Amino acid sequence: MSKKTTCEKTFLLAGLFAVAFVFLNSGTARAQEQPNFTRQDTLRGSVTKERAWWDLTYYHLNVKVNLSDSTISGTNTIQYKVLEPYQRMQIDMQQPMNISKVTQNGKTLNTTRDGNVYYVQLQENQTAGAVNAVVVHYSGKPLVSKRPPWSGGITWKRDANGKPFIANSNQGDGASMWWPCKDHMYDEPDSMLMSVNVPEQLVNVSNGRLRGVDQQKDGTKTYHWFVSNPINNYGVNINIGDYVHFGEKYKGEKGILDCDYYVLRNNLDKAKKQFKDASRTLQAFEHWFGPYPFYEDSYKLVEAPYLGMEHQSSVTYGNGYQNGYLGHDLSGTGWGMKFDYIIVHESGHEWFANNITYKDIADMWIHESFTTYSECLFVEYHYGKDAGSAYVIGQRENIENDRPIIGYYDVNQEGSGDMYFKGANMLHTLRQVLNNDEKWRDILRGLNKEFYHQTVVSKQIEDYLSQHIGRDLTPVFNQYLRDTRIPVLEYQANGTTLKYRWANAVDGFNLPVKVSIGGKETRLEPATTWKELKGQKKNAAVQVDANYYVTVKQVQ
Repeated sequence: MSKKTTCEKTFLLAGLFAVAFVFLNSGTARAQEQPNFTRQDTLRGSVTKERAWWDLTYYHLNVKVNLSDSTISGTNTIQYKVLEPYQRMQIDMQQPMNISKVTQNGKTLNTTRDGNVYYVQLQENQTAGAVNAVVVHYSGKPLVSKRPPWSGGITWKRDANGKPFIANSNQGDGASMWWPCKDHMYDEPDSMLMSVNVPEQLVNVSNGRLRGVDQQKDGTKTYHWFVSNPINNYGVNINIGDYVHFGEKYKGEKGILDCDYYVLRNNLDKAKKQFKDASRTLQAFEHWFGPYPFYEDSYKLVEAPYLGMEHQSSVTYGNGYQNGYLGHDLSGTGWGMKFDYIIVHESGHEWFANNITYKDIADMWIHESFTTYSECLFVEYHYGKDAGSAYVIGQRENIENDRPIIGYYDVNQEGSGDMYFKGANMLHTLRQVLNNDEKWRDILRGLNKEFYHQTVVSKQIEDYLSQHIGRDLTPVFNQYLRDTRIPVLEYQANGTTLKYRWANAVDGFNLPVKVSIGGKETRLEPATTWKELKGQKKNAAVQVDANYYVTVKQVQ
């Protein structure tokens, strides 16, 4: 799940079964009008010189959450390794938050602000290979999220008993909305400690494992959570409320996985019933994707004052303790009511988002296409292959084909919300091309092994799929990720000769396809130029296997 305008509309309307299915069969791609990007977009979205010279190794985020005035204050210790000598560092901190001081080895450093960026002038020589640290002091009143989780910021609510219920959500908008960091997805710390100070009667739940709780003299408590694996910035979270805890031990592929669940006091009984989907989800996804990627940090579901988000090892949940997506089936098939959408979808992101992470949000399909497809695989694992196929095919009703799935690079701009349902159907189509279910499973598991705890670009994933499926899929990816048209298999039935080709497609589109010709199944290798197949039934009609996301049309 993420912040986005298109996807927010897609998801909300899909939940009400009111998304239009837009066909673009004009034969040309819809012209895309490039947005007007600003300097701040470039500073946020590109690997600037002030970022490139240093590699993140560790964060210690030490924050106090002030409920009386909705402010946050504290420090972030940023440890880094020098890759090449340079004396100027970029730290991101979005307005209206402010950095008051940056120190290194006790010495205050000069800083200058450019919008949402602070430039820090380092005094000590930065020698290649050295591991150094700066301490960033900050405070302010972070933006309130207007529509969490799609709009970034902090959510300040109260539960049914009137107690504070607080959480962050900031994918896309950036973690620097509420804490200072190197706010670009290409670089992750190897580990992180979060120390969060809250009122004594409340509990804070963050990522990783709880190391301890300190009782402070002012009547507050500080919760110390440690993540021992790399973590992306938007995956870092705080969840503050009147939580109660229960848990279980899951016997997984790498041994015993600690599963911890934090829910509001009034919802404990409902959670104990609904969260049974957690173990079902882990079972299905370890089968399809390989071991859960963060055994060392545990697996958590944490109730949140918004729908949900894939915070690493601290998945947030707000689906109302009901199956489906807020009680609706996004596939329209009935299969979507067999499971809790938020538990399944957001947990799927532990493999595709938190284990394999995009370097640039333009490639967000790597997160959302695979994770939306994971819902289909969950259904297949528990209810059979036909059920899984029906589920993903049913999701096509939510595809808009409004703009390409891949966004603009280096400006923090994601692509179309079609990265969810269209991306899932692209993957389902590729599975048909391979036509080998065991090998398909090997590929999905192989991806999570090959790119374990890595940030990647689209080409790496595209090349891996091409290599292991055994054919150059470049035109297929260009069609589904970089174009808005649905491929049309055009055919002419002239007596016993069948002519066929791909239309409404990019140059070189060569997707092989399973068809029925006059009731007889076969596989074709169409191109964008006409091909012939002789010896067919006279004037036979052609039907395409429904598992392919294409259309078919007889032409004269």
